[in-house]
Amino acid sequence: MHLELDGEGPLHAQLTRALKAMMLSGLGDGTRLPPTRLLAQELGVSRNTVLAAYEQLRAEGFIDARTGSGSYVAQPLPATPMPARPVQGDIGPQSVRARRMRDCHDQSAIPGRAVPGAVHSFQYGVPMANPALTTAWARELSRAAQYTPPNYPPTQGLPALREATCDYLSRRRGVHVRPEDVLIVGGTQQAIALVADVLLDPGDVAAIEEPHYDAIRKVLLSRGASMQAVGVDSQGLVVDELAQARAKLVCVTPSHQFPTGALMSLRRRMALLEHASRKGAWIFEDDYDGEFRYVGKPLAALRSLDRDNRVIYVGTFSKALFPSLRLGYLVMPPQLRRDFIAAKWMADFSAPGIEQAALAGFIASGAFERHLRRTAQELKVRRRALIDGLLACSRGRLRIEDSQAGMHLVVWLPGRGDAEVAELVQHAQQAGLGLYSIAPYYLRPQDRGGLLMGFGAMSVAEIEQALALFAQSLDAVFPVVTATRQRQPPVQRTTRRNRRGRSRAS
Repeated sequence: MHLELDGEGPLHAQLTRALKAMMLSGLGDGTRLPPTRLLAQELGVSRNTVLAAYEQLRAEGFIDARTGSGSYVAQPLPATPMPARPVQGDIGPQSVRARRMRDCHDQSAIPGRAVPGAVHSFQYGVPMANPALTTAWARELSRAAQYTPPNYPPTQGLPALREATCDYLSRRRGVHVRPEDVLIVGGTQQAIALVADVLLDPGDVAAIEEPHYDAIRKVLLSRGASMQAVGVDSQGLVVDELAQARAKLVCVTPSHQFPTGALMSLRRRMALLEHASRKGAWIFEDDYDGEFRYVGKPLAALRSLDRDNRVIYVGTFSKALFPSLRLGYLVMPPQLRRDFIAAKWMADFSAPGIEQAALAGFIASGAFERHLRRTAQELKVRRRALIDGLLACSRGRLRIEDSQAGMHLVVWLPGRGDAEVAELVQHAQQAGLGLYSIAPYYLRPQDRGGLLMGFGAMSVAEIEQALALFAQSLDAVFPVVTATRQRQPPVQRTTRRNRRGRSRAS
């Protein structure tokens, strides 16, 4: 008997599939199968493998075992589902919302992804690696796993973590809320999805900063929202541009605008709150890295100024600890509390309980605050190394947008457009360096090009090595043009005698 095994999985399972396929393709009902010992010799497998395959076929009704006679193909064979036809092309999603989501999500086009083959990379959004944090977190996880109840945690989040979050927000961000106002979520991405589900209907207008965090825009678009891009300058969102808008939701990063790093001024903050109150709009405040400020104390959040409960404040532990944690928090306006808890239940019931318990213990012990202080000190050193290196290789070709906060810098290339910056990025990649253009974070084309340069995940030595590659690429793509001074003809000195001679001649 000629059988071909497909090579996938255990031998007895491969043999079962091969025999079943032969029976379905025409091996006659009542046909006697080879003895197990003989078939094992032909196939070069153990007899136990053949016995296991025959036993499985008997259990499924494909063969009959006759005592003293052997095994025979059953009469008739059991009904077997027709094999699936191969899919011809991509039929695509079947709902409007699924089409929107697929259109908004192109895995290969997500900005900020790691550059393949890069030896060094100025990748932003990646926090600092800390072996001591890994050890401390493993200890907290182990402890939490021993006493966390095995049933589903509360949809709103563990009370201990919500209380710890309230205490942290009060001390570090000036936001005074109660535990019942806090909803534990799976990071900023889930937070904006819940906000869109609760507040927006298809066609509603959502205002976003220009430039902006593209993942927020994509989530809003997937919910059918219409986008209004509002300009950003050195004082943050230009609130006056909202006057003619019908925006039901305004998304801002006031404490450290992403990506430019601008800080929203107090006057703009008050104007935005007044606009929301007057228009009945909601404000989504994304405080993604408000903990890390290198000059003065961290600024109070916009939510701390809100007296009308129009601000939905969101923070994340991913940037402060590590992205794989996937835990954040959303401060709910009291009038929307039930809606947000219901939306969270619909999304995933609740955030993981053991991780919540571990994080609550980590914060309550003071380890989280100590980690933040150490991280801020180290990031300040790395940021200084990056700025010094950029100044050294600039020679008039770079302008650094220094925001005194966060884990990345924006570096503009005056007189260069997006296409020229893309050429620099491509050259650097060939040299083993990952660079990132700011262009993907704009809806409208800009007349200036720039780079986002992250420093959180690189040591000072790595920053210096990466800057050496950057300087080489910068010189190769945008060489410094040194003007050569032309030799001036010698000046003809007029002697006193010559002057007197001309005077006499005249």
